[in-house]
Amino acid sequence: MKRSVLKWEIIGIAVISVLGSLFHFLFELCGEWPPVGVIAAVNESVFEHLKLTFIPTLLYAAATYRLLMGNARNFLFAKTISIYVMPVTIIVLFYGYTELTGIESVIIDIIIFIAAVAVGQAVSYRILTMRQLPQWLKWLSLAFLVILFVIYGIFTFYPPHVSFFMDSVTGTYGIN
Repeated sequence: MKRSVLKWEIIGIAVISVLGSLFHFLFELCGEWPPVGVIAAVNESVFEHLKLTFIPTLLYAAATYRLLMGNARNFLFAKTISIYVMPVTIIVLFYGYTELTGIESVIIDIIIFIAAVAVGQAVSYRILTMRQLPQWLKWLSLAFLVILFVIYGIFTFYPPHVSFFMDSVTGTYGIN
């Protein structure tokens, strides 16, 4: 049981990382169509890069749901926690290394992205292999996914004018 779940969670690291990388360019590839901006990066701000884990993780979860259901428990809760852990990991690692070193590196940023996906998948694995948790957590998980989607949408179109939301290349905020 655990071996099968572990295999799919490890495969998920690669799949989510590749999909997330594609989502980095999706907004531009779609002619900067505003609705795509809710799920894809619209600029080079830290905030916009957090969205790169959201839909790719949901897509991978949907693709593996039936494969894992016989061997895993707490599926929606595990994936929701994973989707929240990934951006938190990105924030902590990104600001940690930039504040400590004073530099920014695209290569380090990519490594951080992959590491965040790996941490999220590890947390997901742990929850998937735990004892069955209360059913109300499914509804709470769904609510938290909707909340995060709404947050991404609002702050894509109406970002606060603080550095976290500022495009590091153009100095602009959100969809221009």
